[in-house]
Amino acid sequence: MSKLYKYLLTLLLLSSTMYAKAQVNTDQVLRIGQNALYFEDYMLSIQYFNQAIQAKPYLAQPYLYRAIAKLNLEDFRGAEEDASKAVELNPFLTDAWEVRGVARQNTGRYKLAIEDYDHALKLLPRNRQMLFNKALALNEIKEHEEAAKTFNEIIRYHPGYANAYLGRARTSLELADTVKALEDIEKALDINKNALNAYIMRADIAIHSEGDYHKALADIDQAIRLQPRAVGLYINRAYLRYKTDSYKGAMADYDYALTLEPYNLAALFNRGLLLMEVNANDLALEDFNRVLQLEPDDMRALYNRAVIHSNKGNIPEAIADITRVAEAYPDLPSTYFMRAGLNKRLGLLERAESDYKRAQQLAKALPTAAQQAAAEAEKGPQPESTRQEEAREMSDEMTRRRFASLITVDDNADFREEYNNSAIRGRVQDHNMNIEIEPIMMLTFYTSPTELRRNTYYIREVDDLNSTRSLRFVLMVTNAVPAIEESMAERHFQSIKYYNSYLANHTPRPVDYIGRALDFITVRDYTNAIKDAERAIALAPDLALAYLIRAQARYGQYLLGHEEGQGVARLALARKDLDEIAQDYKKVLELSPRTPVAYYNLGNIYFELEDFDNATKAYDKAIELKPDFGEAYYNRGYIALRDGRRSAGIADLSKAGELGIVPAYNLIKRISL
Repeated sequence: MSKLYKYLLTLLLLSSTMYAKAQVNTDQVLRIGQNALYFEDYMLSIQYFNQAIQAKPYLAQPYLYRAIAKLNLEDFRGAEEDASKAVELNPFLTDAWEVRGVARQNTGRYKLAIEDYDHALKLLPRNRQMLFNKALALNEIKEHEEAAKTFNEIIRYHPGYANAYLGRARTSLELADTVKALEDIEKALDINKNALNAYIMRADIAIHSEGDYHKALADIDQAIRLQPRAVGLYINRAYLRYKTDSYKGAMADYDYALTLEPYNLAALFNRGLLLMEVNANDLALEDFNRVLQLEPDDMRALYNRAVIHSNKGNIPEAIADITRVAEAYPDLPSTYFMRAGLNKRLGLLERAESDYKRAQQLAKALPTAAQQAAAEAEKGPQPESTRQEEAREMSDEMTRRRFASLITVDDNADFREEYNNSAIRGRVQDHNMNIEIEPIMMLTFYTSPTELRRNTYYIREVDDLNSTRSLRFVLMVTNAVPAIEESMAERHFQSIKYYNSYLANHTPRPVDYIGRALDFITVRDYTNAIKDAERAIALAPDLALAYLIRAQARYGQYLLGHEEGQGVARLALARKDLDEIAQDYKKVLELSPRTPVAYYNLGNIYFELEDFDNATKAYDKAIELKPDFGEAYYNRGYIALRDGRRSAGIADLSKAGELGIVPAYNLIKRISL
């Protein structure tokens, strides 16, 4: 065997070994991601699938798994994009067609969803889940006959599938066939006594078709037994209890609903109405105030709060509330009647007269000509005052129905698209979070890494400085800075003493001022940090890091000033402070133009200055330099939503979530409700 042949054989063996190792590593990453997906750690699983995609972008499986994770996080746009990529890479992957269909169905594109299901059903013609989802989509586009046929097909293949009977019952209700709907509901209950939707649907029929509130109440009781923490069920049961004269029962349900979900608007509003009925005006006022804190333009709450203020003698407050209602409903006579009475109580007779005349004009116009003619023919000639009084009573009744009726929650039969991994644990989008932009990146000696974001960010100058070992601690770049404990602070006070001694006995170097400035920042002494940054700049005017540190110290001082609430003078200087910080970041970019963190921080400063166009441009540049800059995507998406650019905003938030920014999914869900 020649030496050349041996050499080539050795190369071949080495390359095959290296390939096998890479293959095993990719498989291992996928397996870990699948494990995380199984245990519903969706955010973590996405990070593993990102790694697999980066290593082997030609594999369909990682895109499919990532689509499933995004589907569970209700990032339907992101799920659709990943599923589309999986389909492109492997058109025989039926799961990918199914996932894309579910994603499209959740965004209201039912015809496209049906096309996806049909494609997958060619390969799996009896698949229960896809047939069920297809039937739901057909119902949504009003093709009820086709939906019924599809449900029939499911029942033929899977006669023991209770949901198919319930789906067909819903279709029958759409076709106004209550008898057939009830037959299917009973069949579903024969198969599964714990079929939650069966009880809810039967209660709905009892209310709307039979007017039998007691019968409906019995079914809702059963539904609550099966799902005891469903807030909507308690709100609806409270309505039924009220209708069956169980005031205490209704109040108890609203109280418990608010224990489960303290900011539920329907429960707060309804409880306020019940409290008004028993003249518990102070408690009712608290509920309406909470509703209006959450939803300032809720006219129903405003109207009822105006009534309470009027009853309590809070006339100016009542006028303010009823005026807003009148502006929203300018053709509603009772608002002007109420305001006329309130102005009269204040002695503002001209205003009262004006409102009263306006109310009379609107009241006259309320009944249609046909209604007026029918009333006159039946009653005979009526005096003008009587007709006005009847019109006023009619307007008051309209107002009562519009503003003082209990709200029910439309969550009756909650048919959802089915997918194997549909549990709620790990659904971070359900966690209410503060919706604000991601904070600026800091130079720090400490960080709080998470499973999703373990690494700090890279700045060349920071890396170069760490490599010289000139600082007493390793410097990092992150926006996850932990609270400084006493022992940590003491360490940096000692470091400051060291620098004081060193600088007193040696020729100052820029790095020494930088080190002490960072210590000052760590112990929140921003004034001295700024002074040291400026000393470093004086010695080395082209040192980008010094400007970055000064900007950070100035920003800390700016935030501290606002936290301490130093009055009007401080607020007047806020713009000047932010402008100075922006100038420092611009200087950093002049000296080091390929620093994405500086563009990102500059974008945040522009955001605080409410210069959203320049903020977006800064985030654009940060993303151009660092395509995996999740925080920049999130902040840019936040601005897009604020400006009404919903599609662009959701795209950026989806990418941010994919890159580990957890609040992105909560924001996507909020704007999709």
